[in-house]
Amino acid sequence: MTILYLLIPLSLILLGLAVWAFFWAVKHDQFDDLEGPAHRILFDDDENDLPPEQRAERKKNVSSSQDNQEPPV
Repeated sequence: MTILYLLIPLSLILLGLAVWAFFWAVKHDQFDDLEGPAHRILFDDDENDLPPEQRAERKKNVSSSQDNQEPPV
């Protein structure tokens, strides 16, 4: 019977931590896109993960490096 004096407050503390973790995850947008990561693994290119600025810079670098290559003989 005396163990209940320990287990009840401990369970309430754990419940409070679980509720806090859930609200923290909701507040920090952890549940916004549930299907995106599952579909993203199917694509080979990683360009979809880049912001538009880096995507444009990468395309510019790739096109300039292709311009500098000599054609095969």
